[in-house]
Amino acid sequence: MALFDLPLDQLRGYRSASAEPEDFDAFWAKTLQEARQYDLGPRFEPVETHLETVEVYDVTFAGFDGHPVKGWLTLPARANAPLPTVVEFIGYGGGRGLPHTHLLWASAGFAHFVMDTRGQGSAWGGGDTPDPVGSGPAFPGFMTRGVEDPESYYYRRLFTDGVRAVEAARAHPLTDSARVAAVGTSQGGGITIAVGGLVPDLAAVAPDVPFLCDFPRATTLTDRDPYREIGRYLKTNRGRTEQVQRTLSYFDGVHFAARGSAPALFSAALEDQTCPPSTVFAAFNAWAHADKAIEVYDFNDHEGGGPYQEAAQLRWLPDRLR
Repeated sequence: MALFDLPLDQLRGYRSASAEPEDFDAFWAKTLQEARQYDLGPRFEPVETHLETVEVYDVTFAGFDGHPVKGWLTLPARANAPLPTVVEFIGYGGGRGLPHTHLLWASAGFAHFVMDTRGQGSAWGGGDTPDPVGSGPAFPGFMTRGVEDPESYYYRRLFTDGVRAVEAARAHPLTDSARVAAVGTSQGGGITIAVGGLVPDLAAVAPDVPFLCDFPRATTLTDRDPYREIGRYLKTNRGRTEQVQRTLSYFDGVHFAARGSAPALFSAALEDQTCPPSTVFAAFNAWAHADKAIEVYDFNDHEGGGPYQEAAQLRWLPDRLR
């Protein structure tokens, strides 16, 4: 696919037209207050991986509404002092998978916490965290589950899990709670932006080709899933467009970005039809912290920079976690 979105010079100045709800902060403060009424109760159980360079723990903690959420904590072998920590969120449809597939950050000397994604993991990776909450009629996928109301929307649960994952990662004695970064690709990048707006004391965030940003533009610009799930839902549920747009406004990465209080390294791919570059730049341009940068991959689709972006993160992140 050739370039289909705005030219790069326009992307650098693009601002979203997404309308922020007046009670956005109150909604999320209430949501997190309710979640914290449940004991976080993180459990770290050693896992035999037959790997010599890392030690791995199977993690369980209480997420939204106290629901148990799984994760992996991977540490460099024989670590004996608190380490800077990377908390990672996973892309759409994926689960935490197996421990040996997550070796990059521990190999670089960080503690690495991977959060499983509730209800997902059947498309790739494999997941171990059910979502015990049902919803009204929804199009297959996760984008329209509970979309009739912000209180019931799927991503209210998932973003809350993300905040609680940071708290769980900080609870281990070999993680340095003052040096925690959030990273993720696609959906994981969208969760990263949300967590970056909801957790005020992160050391850094690195959203890679992030999803869940600038819903008004994304849902009318691309025919690709997952954004297209919303259009298919509205095709059947005629007359609910305003209601759905209101719900999505509470979960738009643009509004979380406006509250971003940590240094940030974004990435965008100019041929990305899954997460169009204008939607990524909408969040990047709204990011509130002055220390921010974006890597641009001119001729890439949703794979973005792939290992090149990982290399950029490996260069960028250590300075922010010292």
